Formats: sequence, structure tokens, C-alpha cells
Amino acid sequence: MGLTEQRRTLGYSQEKLAELLGVDRTTVGRWESGKITPQPWQRPGLAATLNLSLQELEAFLSPPEAVERGATTEQQSTHRPSVGDPDEMIRREFLRVLTVSGALSTLPVGEAEALADGVNRGNPSDFGRMNSHLWQVYQLARTKGTVYPVVRDQLTTLKEALSGSRRGNSLPLLKATADLFQLAGEVAFDANRYAEAAASYTLAASVGKEARAYDLWACALVRHAYVDVSEQRYHEAAEVLHAAELVAARGDSAMSTRHWVASVQAEVLAGLGDMAGCERALAKADEVQHLSDNSSNGGWLRFDGSRLAEERGARYVQLGRFDLAEEALIAALGQSAVAFGHSYRRRGAVLADLAVIGVKRRDPDQVVAYTREALDLAQASSSGYIARRLRSLCDEFGPLSRDHRVVELRAEIASLKAP
Repeated sequence: MGLTEQRRTLGYSQEKLAELLGVDRTTVGRWESGKITPQPWQRPGLAATLNLSLQELEAFLSPPEAVERGATTEQQSTHRPSVGDPDEMIRREFLRVLTVSGALSTLPVGEAEALADGVNRGNPSDFGRMNSHLWQVYQLARTKGTVYPVVRDQLTTLKEALSGSRRGNSLPLLKATADLFQLAGEVAFDANRYAEAAASYTLAASVGKEARAYDLWACALVRHAYVDVSEQRYHEAAEVLHAAELVAARGDSAMSTRHWVASVQAEVLAGLGDMAGCERALAKADEVQHLSDNSSNGGWLRFDGSRLAEERGARYVQLGRFDLAEEALIAALGQSAVAFGHSYRRRGAVLADLAVIGVKRRDPDQVVAYTREALDLAQASSSGYIARRLRSLCDEFGPLSRDHRVVELRAEIASLKAP
């Protein structure tokens, strides 16, 4: 990923970035094209604005590593890591604040030691158990990025186990790898690192396909589609979801995979303005209620229908049916103690949608009440997802910006530290 992608990930135009740094827009354009590089005194400010360390910024600005003189073009290409190269992804840093022992601290000592030992020995069943535990840690973590160092270490260990496994014994390890790449993508997506998330989901889908694990494969495609959804590329997302639908049809009918596909299709159809299609997709998603309680595994497949009230409300917001949306969202908010649990992200999304309804109604009291609570959640959790929703909300304030309370909220939202 380069400067352009990082700028777009954070929602800045060239003009806005130039304004923040006190330079001309053409200067930003020349940096991004590689025609010039920032002066030494400009780099700390640029790195901070783009949420990069100075080392990461230098990597973006540096040309690819030189190869030995006389190497052919084909030889050179083998030295450059591709977007989906596992080694390259594993090296990316989030926060080095959690160790494997820390992730296992919630388990009894004996069980934690046995599980860690099994993983170190490359036991496929222990990899699966470890992955399940990591998903639980991820769901409970207020700051999702803290999980990444453990995911990185687990990917490294899995890679070593795969390289030493026999062909016939590799399927369980492949499934564990596809599972873990999806979790790596989730952490990246929550931190607004879309390019890394997409690379992780692509790897997960590829490995899931190789493992002939259709539900894993379909879920990876759904997550990949959501990268397009988050940037409102609904036509592109619809194509990926169609592929996910076909793959899910070959999976386990007792699992909720196909219903999750339908749920995300509803969001895409709402984005395209197709209310009838959205309603049909929501009805198909709602059929998950007829499945058994173990239709989701709590890891790479978490869709169990418990979010349908809030998702239905969000779809009505997209479609401009604010009367229907508010009824569904308030109902979802009322059951938050049970349904949301520790998920700041989910509650924040519902609050943001209710604030959007307040904006459309030009009701500053509603906007301030719901936006303030969502902002508190964003600050407490460092959630890139909630921050992104709030920044989008700011773009819609319009005449409400004359209210001093809204002005204060806008300033606080602007100061949210990107993950």
C-alpha cells in the first residue's frame, strides 16, 4: 500500500491533506506520484497525519529493494513480495502489547499450557481450538488491534506446520489457516486498513478453496465484499456476494453461511436503492431462526440472527424510510444488554444510525444525544469502524452545524485518533 491508498483509507482528499500539513495540493500529488519526496522536517507531520510510524512512512517512500546488478526482470519479480504474500502481511505491525501467554490467561493454567504445547507441535486440532479462542478474545477486546500480535505469531507457527506436513494431512491445517486469515482481516478492517484486510480475505478464500471448505471459503468472500460495501462500491460487492452465494450453496445446510450472505446482500441492495430486493434478502436472512443453536461457530461464522433488528433498521436508513428505521433501531438498542454484550462496535453503529435519522429530521437534540454516546464508545474502544461512521455523519450535519453543541461534537470527532 502506498501514500495514496493510506490517504484514501483515512478519508482525506489531496486538498485536505495539504491543508493539514500546510503545503500546496500539487505537492501532495507529487509525493504520491513519486516525483519528489517530503523534506526531512515534513516527514514527522506527514507520518502522524497518515497514522504511520516514521519507519512505515520511509517504507512507503523508498523504492523496492535493489536486486543484484545483472538480474533479469523475471528474477527481480521473485524478490518483490506480492500484495497477498503471507510473510509480508505477517510483518505488518499493529500493537505489540499482547503476548500468546496473555491471550491464554483466561484459560485454566493446565489447559493453556497443553494448548500452547499442542500448537507448538503443529497439532491440527489444537490450532483449531486456539483459533476459536482468539476469536473470543477478539470479540471481547475493546481495542481490536491488541489481538493482532497473537494472530501474527499464530500465522507464523501455522506456516511452519504446513511446510512440514504431508500432503494428505494438510487439510486441517489449511482450514485453520483460512480461519486465521479471516481474523487477521477483521483486525485490519476495524483499523481502517482496507488494503491489508482485502489481502487477508483473498488469502482466506484461496486457502479455503484449496481445503474444499465451502463455508469457510464463502465467509471469506463475504468479508471481502464488505470492503467494497464500506466504500459504497455496491455493484462490485454484488458480484463478489453472488460468488459467495454459489459457494455457500455447496456448504453445510445446517450452518448459517447462506443466511449471512443474504444479510450482506440486503445491505448492498439497499445501497442500490432496491427496497423490494432488500426486503427479500432480509427475509432469507431471517430464516436463520429455523436453524439449530449451533448453526454459527462463534469464530469465522458468527451470524445467528441476533443482529437482524439493528441490520433491518440500518437498511431502512439507507433507503430513506426513517419511520421504519427508528422503530427497528430503538428496539435493537433496548435489547443491547443481552444482544450487544461487549460489542461497542455494534452499539455504536446503532447510535450512529439513530443520529443520522436526527440529522434528516433536523432535530439537533436527537443528533447530539446519540452522537455523544457513540463518540464516547469510539473514544473508549479506539474502534476505527465507529470513528468512520461518525466522520461520515459529520458530512451530513448541514444547517445543524450552527448549533454550538453540534460544533463541539464535530471538533471531538475530528480529533479522534485513527487506530
